[in-house]
Amino acid sequence: MNSEILEALTILEKEKGISKDALLEAIQQSLLQAYKNQYDRTDNVTVTMDPDTCDYHILSAKTVVEHVEDPVTEIGQQDAFKIDSGAQIGDVVQVEIQSKSFGRIAATNAKNVILQKIREEERKSLYNEYYEKEHDVVTGVVQRYIGRDVSINLGKVDAILKAKEMVKGEKLRPTERVKVYVLEVRDTPKGPKILVSRTHPELVKRLFEEEVAEIRDGVIEIKAIAREAGSRTKIAVYSNDPNVDAVGACVGVNGSRVNAIVDELDGEKIDIINWDENQAYLIENALSPAKVISVLADPDEKQALVIVPDYQLSLAIGKEGQNARLAAHLTQFKIDIKSETQAREEGLFDEYAEDDDDEEDYEEYDEDASDNADESDIDESDAAATEEMSEGSGDADTEAEDTADSDAEAEAAVDSVAEENREESGEAE
Repeated sequence: MNSEILEALTILEKEKGISKDALLEAIQQSLLQAYKNQYDRTDNVTVTMDPDTCDYHILSAKTVVEHVEDPVTEIGQQDAFKIDSGAQIGDVVQVEIQSKSFGRIAATNAKNVILQKIREEERKSLYNEYYEKEHDVVTGVVQRYIGRDVSINLGKVDAILKAKEMVKGEKLRPTERVKVYVLEVRDTPKGPKILVSRTHPELVKRLFEEEVAEIRDGVIEIKAIAREAGSRTKIAVYSNDPNVDAVGACVGVNGSRVNAIVDELDGEKIDIINWDENQAYLIENALSPAKVISVLADPDEKQALVIVPDYQLSLAIGKEGQNARLAAHLTQFKIDIKSETQAREEGLFDEYAEDDDDEEDYEEYDEDASDNADESDIDESDAAATEEMSEGSGDADTEAEDTADSDAEAEAAVDSVAEENREESGEAE
């Protein structure tokens, strides 16, 4: 019998992740409960159990008396001599109780105590296991739709992907394997409740950490991410090693690394840019692949004025203002984009000249004034890397879509984006 208990405990520990000590404690509690149901008290009983052999003993402390009035707490001297030959009246001896003497009800209650303890420990084990994966990426299998939500099996437990955390337009099919970001793990009486997401920006970050060894090793840092799930993501990276190209490492040979992430995100476009501590250069990079003439950034007010060539205005703004909006989220700046013609008509170039002496309050980027060969090469490589990445994902080039716009449409888009930037300034800031 004891060997069967030991084998059962070993199997439960292996399959359910429940510690052997917790199960032994559950058995001890169940024996105490059975004794209480049988004799209506437990203050004079102890249960001992050998963890190596699972041999257990139920010992009841009884006082030696001449005439027994309460057999639960007293024992006759003759019976006491069988246990301890030196027992005297008034001594306390430990009498072993056979569990077989317990009634059916007591045994049933003991069984329920063990089962309840097993369920509690299993729930606790599952919670601890998945709590460690909170704010991380896990792979699951799509099970079924529950209304608009989706149940995803993570192995030992099901997670809930709510409709608001699903990518718009993405169709998840049963048995399909998907990667999700663990938002929260809650401990409930029915087991851990896990909420996951496919739209969280951290999902993209974790996927890059899995795919790019340099990020896992800390050579490359992901400084900022701006995402519109299902459409486009901008990510700013920085290399702690001057010999390692941050953008190139993330793109991979022939776009292999970034394309693997694009495929996992169902074709979502990803722009990878270089991070720069100079806010003006960072904003210029964030508007990639559009070319920029000048950037006037106010770090205190978190506002920036960007001037681009007339033919690049549509590309800088992006379809429905997406490129400008993502750049604003990425840099945490409110960005106002103007064409070169608009800037000259409003006399902004004259204002630049007046602001040149106020370098402490403004960070300025001017393509004509700072046409350094090395920096130009870097900027061009960034745009090329972004364009190569977009082509690798199979999506149409943004510039090809937008450059057919007329000048009048571009100017109208400027006003629209400027207004939208003002509305979203709270979020960007």
